[in-house]
Amino acid sequence: MESGMELSNLDIPLVLSTLFYPRPARPNTSHHPNAQDGTIPVSENVVLGYRLYPHTPESTVILYFHGNGEIASDYDGLALEYHRVGASLLVVDYRGYGWSTGTPKVSTLLSDTTAVVEAVPGLLTHAGLPADTLVIMGRSLGSACAIHAAHQSPDRFKGLIIESGFARAVNLLQRLGLPAHMIANLHDPIGNDVKIASIELPLLVIHGENDALLPVEHGQTLFDQSPAIDKQILRVPHAGHNDLLFVALQRYFDAIGQFIAQIR
Repeated sequence: MESGMELSNLDIPLVLSTLFYPRPARPNTSHHPNAQDGTIPVSENVVLGYRLYPHTPESTVILYFHGNGEIASDYDGLALEYHRVGASLLVVDYRGYGWSTGTPKVSTLLSDTTAVVEAVPGLLTHAGLPADTLVIMGRSLGSACAIHAAHQSPDRFKGLIIESGFARAVNLLQRLGLPAHMIANLHDPIGNDVKIASIELPLLVIHGENDALLPVEHGQTLFDQSPAIDKQILRVPHAGHNDLLFVALQRYFDAIGQFIAQIR
């Protein structure tokens, strides 16, 4: 599938400045009750920050990889919605985001995801939460992380949720404005559409029908390529890439709640 060398070909300033929008944040500043902040080592000198919003001890845990302009602390206002539908939420930042160290790179995105997945069971056990009810979720850029994790370690998860995700990285780079000559013959080093074709986990895809950055066909392709017996797609009319929750907050979380209930 992807190789470190192929991914490193995208570690050039133009791509990195287009794909990543890191913002700093300080840990232990959440106004959310019971929020827990920490770090996960992903290499010898780099740690990724996370914020855990625990619900009940028996709740499903959603491991969440966010979009490229977000940070974990942005989810303070949404954590209660996840609790309402029966889930604890664990949001992990990328390199350079929040209180993570290092510099965001395409070449480390998926290997960092692997390190996070390895660390999560111990983290959850320490927090008094079950590690055997884990659902992986990715939004936008985070769809690459979620699909990679589900493809690499399907036995660790009960389900996969993709929101506003992309089928092919080349299309994403094109939409982000990279010059055509740079990507005309580029091999897709991430391969979301290829990986999902072998993931049999229950799947929920959520996508806005008016998404101008990643048109709804991306979400539909991921849904269609999935061999899962238990799969569903929520296409939200009038919603774009970043306003799904404004347009359809109730439908969005009802879909997640129903998905969680079914797989439990």
